Amino acid sequence: MIGELGRRSATALLVHSALIQAVTFLVRPAATYRALELDVPGFALGLLAASYAVFPLLLAVPTGGLVDRLGERRLMAIGSAVVLSCSAFLLLWGSSIVALVIGTALLGAGQLACVVGQQAVVANNAASSRMDSAFGYLTFAASLGQAVGPLAISLVGGASIRPDTQAIFLLSVIMSLVLFASTFLISVHVSSRKKKASAAGGSGNALSLLKAPGVARALATSATVLAVVDLTVVYLPALGADRGLTAATVGAMLTVRAVFSMVSRLLLGRVSRRIGRMKLLVVSLSLSTAALAVAAIPMPAWLLFVVMAVLGLGLGIGQPLTMSWLSAQAPAGQRGRALALRLAGNRVGQVVLPSAIGVVAAGLGAGGVFLASAVVVGGTLLLLRGVQLD
Repeated sequence: MIGELGRRSATALLVHSALIQAVTFLVRPAATYRALELDVPGFALGLLAASYAVFPLLLAVPTGGLVDRLGERRLMAIGSAVVLSCSAFLLLWGSSIVALVIGTALLGAGQLACVVGQQAVVANNAASSRMDSAFGYLTFAASLGQAVGPLAISLVGGASIRPDTQAIFLLSVIMSLVLFASTFLISVHVSSRKKKASAAGGSGNALSLLKAPGVARALATSATVLAVVDLTVVYLPALGADRGLTAATVGAMLTVRAVFSMVSRLLLGRVSRRIGRMKLLVVSLSLSTAALAVAAIPMPAWLLFVVMAVLGLGLGIGQPLTMSWLSAQAPAGQRGRALALRLAGNRVGQVVLPSAIGVVAAGLGAGGVFLASAVVVGGTLLLLRGVQLD
């Protein structure tokens, strides 16, 4: 259960969380495959990839204010409707790079609204003692959806090099319909409770929110953890190539990291209640730092699997705990805005940190990137000094 939500509402929320990620991880690769079918130039693929982040960067904070005013379920319904419209648009008219860019940008906007709404539901319904567990379940469902989306492409595409994108877009329309319908199974009272809280303390802007104790540090920690996850996905293949590992072995290592992240999120509430939120966050960042540093050292493949498992445990805990941290630190009536600001910060971190680390470690190879990442994650431990999360 998630706080005051009933079993039906909690289940619907987790289904919604899994589905929005599944649709996202289904549509984005499909749009790339469609662009390849159209034989677009290389720069257009970069534009297509970047278009997804445009609305999340521009609209994250306003969307947070919107959820604080309108309520979570209404925002999730709007987001789901946008995602459904995007899927239908790509199915019917996604035959040019311009259409693909528009569709992908709309997907980013819809996904933003859904995720902000989902996180606000948890923040406003879970008791403080259960918040870590609730965010753990929510992020576990999201991780599951991120695995289901690519799997659906494999099932539709079969052994072909370029899958039937029309069939994939049709599947995304069906999944988006279920996504939209699941919104209405979440209890209506969530929104009314939020409106009362918003009326009491919902005034303020992003700058005033950043000045709230602990908020800026929580945002920096969250952005760092997510950026390092991206770096691992990008640079582990390069590290494997340097050490003569096959693509299948590297893929298995990435799967191990993802699976252990999911496991850590399932156990998050139980462990947090036992040792405390602050200690758990310190442990997770310490494990991540150690694993990243050790990965830079040449070792047998089986030992690198162990390192990736430890890294998965550490990084998997970071995201839901920073959600709990922000929810606890944000002023009354501004939790939706705080969580949306976190998503915007994550996007900035995903652009700035990999670029900076890549430049710094350019002469050291893939191993240097892992070592530099360890230094950055270790540095976030300094942000926790004096913070009380329990």
